[in-house]
Amino acid sequence: RFTTNPALKPFLPPKKPFLPPKKPFLVPKKPKSKSFFSETELQKMAIMGEVWTNIGSAVASLVFIYTIFERFFPYHLRENLEPLVQRFINLFYPYIQIKFFEYSGERFERNDDYATIQNYLSKDSSSRAKKLRANTSKGSKSIVLSMDDHEEITDEFKGVKVWWQSKKHQTDSRSISYFPKTEESRFYILKFHVRDRHVITNRYLDHIRKEGKKMEVKNRERKLYSNNPSQNWSGYNQTKWSHVTFEHPATFDTLAMENEKKEEIKNDLTKFSNSQDYYKRIGKAWKRGYLLHGPPGTGKSTMVAAMANFLDYDVYDLELTTVKDNTELRRLLIETSGKSIIVIEDIDCSLDLAACGGERIIVFTTNFIDKLDPALIRKGRMDKHIEMSYCGFEAFKVLARNYLYAEEEEHEAKETCLKRLIVALKEEKEEAKKRVEEEEKKKEKEKDIKRKRRDDQREKKEDI
Repeated sequence: RFTTNPALKPFLPPKKPFLPPKKPFLVPKKPKSKSFFSETELQKMAIMGEVWTNIGSAVASLVFIYTIFERFFPYHLRENLEPLVQRFINLFYPYIQIKFFEYSGERFERNDDYATIQNYLSKDSSSRAKKLRANTSKGSKSIVLSMDDHEEITDEFKGVKVWWQSKKHQTDSRSISYFPKTEESRFYILKFHVRDRHVITNRYLDHIRKEGKKMEVKNRERKLYSNNPSQNWSGYNQTKWSHVTFEHPATFDTLAMENEKKEEIKNDLTKFSNSQDYYKRIGKAWKRGYLLHGPPGTGKSTMVAAMANFLDYDVYDLELTTVKDNTELRRLLIETSGKSIIVIEDIDCSLDLAACGGERIIVFTTNFIDKLDPALIRKGRMDKHIEMSYCGFEAFKVLARNYLYAEEEEHEAKETCLKRLIVALKEEKEEAKKRVEEEEKKKEKEKDIKRKRRDDQREKKEDI
């Protein structure tokens, strides 16, 4: 009734228009994306992320503490605490490390073990390491490739895995100079598991030394030595032996000798080179004597060169005419090195070779074995006798192959090969005669020309 009263209309709120009720607004749901990981895997990844975060913060804290320790703690306190810290680390670190420095003791003396390890690792380094360093040493015939600084390679021995690292340490030089210098010291680190300590220390290190020595001998430049007269031994930079590079091309393949005999000699040389333990067990010097006997020109010197090339040995040519007595002979033999052949040509007297060291072959040559003293050629002094006689058919075929490239075919008879060889030799002989005749004709012409010049000069003088 109040609303119908016109007097109250100004005091009442205006009427709102009627609107239908609004429907709730629905947001469309996004489709769930498919994940490559399951919920358990995501939880594990989250846990691992937290673990690595904690490890990173722990490492950063340790680095900060170590920096403060190095900078502000006095040296004598650090010296006492470092062994304790190292012991604590060794409780959880299962590996052992061995360092091999390039220079040991005095700075100017190179460590032999470092060079041996370098030669041993050269093969694996050249095939596995990504950064290599080329080394050229005096007396080496080839370049040795070794791993560069901060490189690492692995090696296995008897089922044991080891790691080799090449390291370099730089220190400031204390020398007084306007320009500061840094000294570099290189070293190898051998790392292996603690359970393999016995194998490494008792067997692997010896294996490295033996194989490294073999590589060094293989890469070295072999030499031919000759003894100097005793009056030249004294004085500055004087030695008992002078040497040149040994470059003789003779091998057992090119040696004119029966194949069975060559194989017998090669097997004997190989057996000797691998018999170090045998000679050590029986208490005998590691050396062997060979006697090469036969007419002159039958290849005794070529046999020595083939033996040296087969074993990669040096050659010492001992000239007895310059040796006064046994004292000088002993001094010469002491100066010889291992892996060598000592050659004494035209032997005709007994010699004292007791001063000769190990891994040496002594070769005696003679043209007349019947004239030698039986005590000189007995077993133990000259262990193996090799007769160098005139060649038979087998040796003749080797000569034909070497000089004339003649190969015996299966369907050809031996007589045919000999005939071909004789014809070729005759032709070569005739050509040699022609060359000699031509040279003689040239000489005669030159003599005639000189004679004419002399006659002309005499006539001119007479006219004057």
